[in-house]
Amino acid sequence: MKVWIDQDLCTGDGICVEDARDVFVMYEDGLAYVKAIGEKTIVLAEDGLPLHRGAFENGLVEFPDSLLNDVIAAAEDCPGACIFIEP
Repeated sequence: MKVWIDQDLCTGDGICVEDARDVFVMYEDGLAYVKAIGEKTIVLAEDGLPLHRGAFENGLVEFPDSLLNDVIAAAEDCPGACIFIEP
């Protein structure tokens, strides 16, 4: 499975990090991002913040099946409805 966050919809509540700490992270800009998992790495812009558009292939980050329930909980609990899960 793969997941991505639309930062334009992110409200910065951090609920996703509470639900799935191994998948999501909050950055200094107050928005949530998907962590790099496995061999993928977060690409940083000049300001040190992650590039949230196009940083990964198709803008998606793969995560292990063992974290699926956590990611679903994060998506369901997100007040901004900004977490998208794809096969």
